[in-house]
Amino acid sequence: MDLLLQGFSQVFQPSVFILLISGVIVGIVIGSLPGLTATMGVALFLPVTFGMDAVTGILLLIGVYFGSIYGGSIAAILLNTPGTPASAATALDGYALTKQGKAGKALGIAAISSGFGGLLSALMLIFISPQLARIALDFSAPEMFGLAVFGLSIISSISGGSVLKGLIAGVFGLVICTIGMDPMTSYPRFTYDNISLLNGLNFIPVMIGLFAVSEALVIMEEQLTGGQGIKNIAASYVLPKWNELKKLWGTMIRSGFIGTFIGIIPGAGADIAAFVSYNEAKRFAKKDEKETFGKGNPKGIAAAEAANNGVTGGSMVPLLTLGIPGDAVAAIMLGALVVQGVQPGPQLFQNSGELVYTLFAGMLVANILMLTFGLSGIRLFTKILKVPKNIIAPIILVLSTIGSYAIANNYFDVFTMLGAGIIGYFMKKFDFPASPIVLALILGPMAESEMRRALVMSEGSFMIFLERPISLAFIILAIVSLVLPFIMGKIKNKKAIN
Repeated sequence: MDLLLQGFSQVFQPSVFILLISGVIVGIVIGSLPGLTATMGVALFLPVTFGMDAVTGILLLIGVYFGSIYGGSIAAILLNTPGTPASAATALDGYALTKQGKAGKALGIAAISSGFGGLLSALMLIFISPQLARIALDFSAPEMFGLAVFGLSIISSISGGSVLKGLIAGVFGLVICTIGMDPMTSYPRFTYDNISLLNGLNFIPVMIGLFAVSEALVIMEEQLTGGQGIKNIAASYVLPKWNELKKLWGTMIRSGFIGTFIGIIPGAGADIAAFVSYNEAKRFAKKDEKETFGKGNPKGIAAAEAANNGVTGGSMVPLLTLGIPGDAVAAIMLGALVVQGVQPGPQLFQNSGELVYTLFAGMLVANILMLTFGLSGIRLFTKILKVPKNIIAPIILVLSTIGSYAIANNYFDVFTMLGAGIIGYFMKKFDFPASPIVLALILGPMAESEMRRALVMSEGSFMIFLERPISLAFIILAIVSLVLPFIMGKIKNKKAIN
C-alpha cells in the first residue's frame, strides 16, 4: 500500500499529470475517428516517449490507450460508425438510442460503464495479477479454439430479428476469412495473383465500410429521395437517471470481469470481449428484455463498454507478470518498457516495485480522467447531431477513407472499404445484420489457426478439444448459445398459437 501511495504522488507531479491528461484527451480523439485504432494511436506516440523517463513515457501511452478504447464509442453511438473494432458491439444499441433522440443517455452510459470497467480491471491487476497470469498459462491452442468457437456462436444473439439472416452473414464473413495465406502452409488461397490479397482482407476497412460507408450511402439516398430519416436532435438530458443506472450495475460488474479475463488471454482482445459480454448481458436479461437488445437497450451499451475497457487492465497482467503481451497494444507497451531499460517478467515486482505501482496508480487516475472527460464532453459530442445530414455524409466518407488508408498506407484498403460499404448498403436494405460479418472476420482466422495447431499437437485427433476442460466448457457454451434462440423461438411460437 505504501508503494501505491508513492505511485500516486509520482502521478500527480505537474509534468507527469499534464502528460497523462493530454494522453487521455488525444486518445479519445483518436478513438473517435474511424480506422485510427488504439494500437495505431499508441504506436504513433511511442517515438515521443523515447526522450522521457520510464514513468512519464509509459503513463502517456497508457493515457492514449485508455482514451482511445473509450473514444470509439462516441462515433459508434452518434453516427453508427465504430471508431475502433472494440466499439462495434456498442453501435448495436447505442445508435438505436440516438435515433430515439437519447444520444446523451447513451453517451453517459458508455462513459460510466467504460470508467467502471477500466477501474475494475485496474484494481484486479493491482491485487490479483499473479493469480490471473497463471490462468493465461493454461490457455493453449485447444482453449483458444474453444474461445473462438464460443465467440462465433454469439452470432445468434446479435442477428436482430432473424437468426437465419445473421447466420448467413456470419458464414459470408467466414468465407472472406479464407482469402490470403494459409496459416500453416503459407499457400495462397483465393488471391488470384493479387499481392494485396496475400494477407487477406483487413477487417478494419471492412468494418468501416459495413458500418460507416453504408450509413453515409443511406443518408445520401434519403437526401436524394427527400426522405426524413433521423432528425438532427441533441440529447434531452446529459446523464442517465439514477434509477436507470441501478439496473446496469450487475451488467457492468459482470462485463468488467469478463473483459479482464479475456484481456489476460494472449491473442484475445477488446473486440472479442465486447461481443462476448454483449451476449452474456442478453442471456442474463429478463425474457421481455431480450427482444429489446439491438433496439436501444442500455444494458447492451453497458456490457460492451465495461468489457472493452476491462481488457485494458487485463492485457497488462501477462505483460507485467510474465513479459507476455496480451494484445497488440500491450506488445507496443512491452517495447516501450524495454527501451526504457525495464524488463517485464516475474522479477519486475521485486526489481522495479516503485515503477510498477506508479503505473498502477496512473491506470486508476487515467480511468477517472477518461470518465470525467467523457461525461463533461457529452454536450459537445452531441452537437454533431445538429450538423445537416448533407454535410455529415461527406464527412463520414472522408474520415472513413483516411482511416482505411492510414492503416497500412495502401489504396487497396480504401477499395476494400468502398466495396464493403456497397455490400453493407444492400444488407441494410434487406435487413441483414452487419455485426456477424465483423465478428467472423475477427474470430475466423483465430479459430482456423488454433484448430489446426491443436490437431498438430494431438496428431490429428479431434478428441483433444473434448479432453481439455476449458476447451470443452467453451464448446458446450457455444452449442447452447447457438441452439437456444431456435428453441426459444419455437416455444414462443407455440405459446402464440395456443
